Amino acid sequence: MRGKERKVIDDARDQPLDKRVRFSVRLLESASTYKDIVVRKKDGFTQILLSTGSTYNNTLNREVMNEVKSALEKAAVDDSKFVLLSAVGSVFCCGLDFDNIVKHLKYNRKRATVKLVDTIKNFVNSFIEFKKPIVVSVNGPAIGLGASILPLCDVVWANEKAWFQTPYTRFGQSPDGCSTITFPKIMGRAAANEMLINGWKMNAQEACDKGLVSQVFWSETFTQEVMVRIQEITSCNSFVLENSKALVRYTMNVELKQANERECEVLKKIWASAQGMEYMLKYVQNKIDSF
Repeated sequence: MRGKERKVIDDARDQPLDKRVRFSVRLLESASTYKDIVVRKKDGFTQILLSTGSTYNNTLNREVMNEVKSALEKAAVDDSKFVLLSAVGSVFCCGLDFDNIVKHLKYNRKRATVKLVDTIKNFVNSFIEFKKPIVVSVNGPAIGLGASILPLCDVVWANEKAWFQTPYTRFGQSPDGCSTITFPKIMGRAAANEMLINGWKMNAQEACDKGLVSQVFWSETFTQEVMVRIQEITSCNSFVLENSKALVRYTMNVELKQANERECEVLKKIWASAQGMEYMLKYVQNKIDSF
């Protein structure tokens, strides 16, 4: 193993300076560690896996969102052609960690609200601003912000056992992740309202039919199917991939950032209010673990 590592480093020395710098970034990122995510540098791409030790069912607290943002920022400047976002376990992402949010809002609610909402806004903007393709492998349930960020990515593959739900009204929360813009555009206003207001629980095939998911694969062969397609993307030219994404999203980013700003302003108002706090406390106290 040590011999192989030495050979890799020796090969890097023969490369031009620019490539050697990017190669060094790649090695440093491979060696870096995160608390709630796993970052793996693969041949041609970066894999970011949600693996939240400090939360339950891959929920998102400030630390997790900051780590994902950091990993995206590093992948944006290294030699990765794209990012593969996935998760460890049987759940993809259960959205915001409301236990954690309530704990923070109990003390100095106004200040805590600003910090939490700014973290969400920066987290969402990191997806909007990422210039390389983001491929998502949804292995299980995607709820709340875990579902609403999917349209901000470029290709979404789902396990047939995955399901999608944004029951914001039950959380005592308003929509986030630019879903007020992306959901109606993708699935039409009626279906978007069913998701965002009525909390429609959508299975993987329904999500594919509505355009939230690109393809659905059998659970028994899900990982193999994903990796076959990942290798196909890896074989593409990075310049072509990045510019193809730029063309598709040419007119979208400004609109998405404006939507993110509006959604976060509403969140601030709700979380800073006594009524909003009451609804969240009620949800946290009465929620039933369904996994």
